[in-house]
Amino acid sequence: MQYAIELYFDKETEQNLANLAQSVADRKLSTRFLEWKTRPHLTLTCFNDVDEQKCIEKLAEFAQSHQQMPAYIGSVGMFSDTKTVFASPIMNDGMYRFQRELCEHLKGFDAAGYEWYRPNRWVPHCTLALTKDDDEEVFYKASNLILHEFKKMSGKFVSI
Repeated sequence: MQYAIELYFDKETEQNLANLAQSVADRKLSTRFLEWKTRPHLTLTCFNDVDEQKCIEKLAEFAQSHQQMPAYIGSVGMFSDTKTVFASPIMNDGMYRFQRELCEHLKGFDAAGYEWYRPNRWVPHCTLALTKDDDEEVFYKASNLILHEFKKMSGKFVSI
């Protein structure tokens, strides 16, 4: 089984991001991201099989030693290879340090195949549309829609 460690936003920021994802579905472009039934988030790292209880304990330890952080969502972007449209946080040293410390704290788990979620390779993003399985034109239409509807936002990262 695969595991993702995700960083979640405050309710207002989460709702604003969810509304963008919902717009893509409402326009009948793509529903793939909504089918995942996940909340807007940043994936901090990913693992293959883990000892779930041990991972939960290590995450609880890590979370207790860290505080909520400001979340500034300043732009949108795309991964053209996976046809993913996303919102991008404005990053700072603290955010990169947070992710690096988390990976170090969880270093005993198997992260093979998830190199893009490792320190110095991580591209923090909040997915809004997944269109790889749709007609190619959907990627461009969803990107255009999100570009027109996106507004910069600020809030907080509140939980892992």
